[in-house]
Amino acid sequence: MRILFTGPAAAGHLFPMVPTAQALHAAGHEVLFAGSRPLDSLLPAGFPVVEIGDGRELRDLFAESSDRPMSYGGNGMSQDELLGMAGRAFSYAARPTVDGLLDVAADWGADLLVHAAFQAAAPLVAAKLKIPLVLQNYGIPTGRDMVELLATNFADVYEKYGVAGPAPSTALNVGPIGGDPDGLRARYIPYNGGGLVPAEILRPTDRPRVLITLGTVVSVLDGVSAVARLVESAAEVDAEFLLAVGDADLAPLGTLPANVRPLPWVPLAELVLRTNAVIHHGGAGTTLTALQAGLPQLLLPQGADNYIVADALTAAGTALRSTSDTVDTATLNRLLTDPDLHAAARSVQAANTALPTPAALVPALEALATS
Repeated sequence: MRILFTGPAAAGHLFPMVPTAQALHAAGHEVLFAGSRPLDSLLPAGFPVVEIGDGRELRDLFAESSDRPMSYGGNGMSQDELLGMAGRAFSYAARPTVDGLLDVAADWGADLLVHAAFQAAAPLVAAKLKIPLVLQNYGIPTGRDMVELLATNFADVYEKYGVAGPAPSTALNVGPIGGDPDGLRARYIPYNGGGLVPAEILRPTDRPRVLITLGTVVSVLDGVSAVARLVESAAEVDAEFLLAVGDADLAPLGTLPANVRPLPWVPLAELVLRTNAVIHHGGAGTTLTALQAGLPQLLLPQGADNYIVADALTAAGTALRSTSDTVDTATLNRLLTDPDLHAAARSVQAANTALPTPAALVPALEALATS
């Protein structure tokens, strides 16, 4: 069979689909990705990729979709307002991809279309071509709500192509928490892209290690100010802090404490195996990668759906929650020493491990394609 994958040009949306694609490919099926620029994060996954869209990059399209300056932070917006803004931005960015995705799906002869929740064109294309559709969720938030929100911003496009509305789909959830309860559920297996791992990271240490990261977007748009107070507070904690913010400018942090070590881009899945806790903004990939490793987490929500994630993890008992302005040494010490927090993290890890692997779900996906 031929399975076509598509999603927005962002690692947080594309990476969760890679293990699904790998499982289908290993089972003998043809896999093709269709994506718009930038394609840098997708190409190393090893699958053939066809470019759709009009050549503009996602960030440029986002900037065109709003009269606000580009920022990840919510600037006081509620969670509903943040999701509404995301719906407008992603639906605008998907408009140039409709014709390309229609052509690729038809010309290639796709038997199944798998799409990330924030790709607004895919449900239209599946409905137009009558292709079975899988909604690949990327983390804890529901994907169906986003599909509906995107469709409301895509009403004129549906009318243009003579399609009544989004095609019905089967949701594919990753991990044991959240998603859409009517869908399939698979174990979260991290794919974080490739990268060099410093050899010394593999060596055991005499004191705890804590990973600090802002994912792939926050530091690019807003810099590292979100962790300034955190880094200052870390100086008083008996632990080593790994600051994984890529090539972001660290000047706003001043002189780093002796126990805070900046790292270049390192695959997150390898880093979490060498740490005792993770501090981050609440991004889906970081959240689930830490969850499957059984690590307690401290969330400093910044925007997007970070607040939904923080609510879910604190309810599950696996995470603490603070803000960039109030995080302190006491919170960091609790992150490392609270036995209930660590026990809950291990419990959720076990729940994830008990789920079917993506490979185990291949027969269900095959059945969808032939139904």
